[in-house]
Amino acid sequence: MRTCCAKTSSRKSVRGRFNKVSSPHHTPQLHGRRRGRKLHAPQAARLAAALPSLSLNTSSPIPDPRSLFPEKPHALWLEIGFGGGEHLVAEAKAHPHIGYIGCEIFLNGIAKALSLIDESRLGNVRLFHADARLLIEWLPPGCLHGVYLLYADPWPKRRHQDRRFLSPSMLAALARVLRPGAEIRFATDIDALAGWTLAHVLRTPSFSWEAEAAGDWQEPWPGWSSTRYEAKALAASRKPVYLTFRRRDDHGVWKRSPDEPKALGE
Repeated sequence: MRTCCAKTSSRKSVRGRFNKVSSPHHTPQLHGRRRGRKLHAPQAARLAAALPSLSLNTSSPIPDPRSLFPEKPHALWLEIGFGGGEHLVAEAKAHPHIGYIGCEIFLNGIAKALSLIDESRLGNVRLFHADARLLIEWLPPGCLHGVYLLYADPWPKRRHQDRRFLSPSMLAALARVLRPGAEIRFATDIDALAGWTLAHVLRTPSFSWEAEAAGDWQEPWPGWSSTRYEAKALAASRKPVYLTFRRRDDHGVWKRSPDEPKALGE
């Protein structure tokens, strides 16, 4: 999603309308749009009625984010910049025993996701309408089994490349909240962004890229639910890549134990 991380030029501290965000640290500047066309009356009504109950309250620490769900999930995944929510909702429907947190600053995307969540009557999705960096800072260590970052803004201009999401500082932040063996699943149709991201990941001791053959990054993950951004890329004859980065343990290695759950916590 092109609005995957907070992207507005406002110099004020940005808070989601229905999130209580409290951080002792300086909030980095956000870049990009926060809303598009005016919401239709039914969308606005659903937003006001449904979002508060699904939103995360980050004003105080939480020992185990799985307690946020009606039924405690077996695992917890985060999708950063879910766009209209089609992938997020498809994953939640396919894996009802997994809890999903979706982060999106684009208000229209939040409204679309709420509609899909309501239609599917999902109880294993929670939403965060603010800067993903604030959410990651709030999460306790080692709580996530995985992160999706799909079709993030490539920020193609050289002077804007520090806005790309998987920077060294963000990789360090994600390493803190991802348990050993957890995955970052990263998809993009922009070769320059893929190369930039891979180079940064390979420089950090916290993650490994375990691809052994071209199919490991040319083909999507099992059970993949495509997105509208991927459809646009394919229509423009751009070939996406699907990169999986695995969280190493504190000793720089990771080996699945016999009782270790699969990537999605199954």
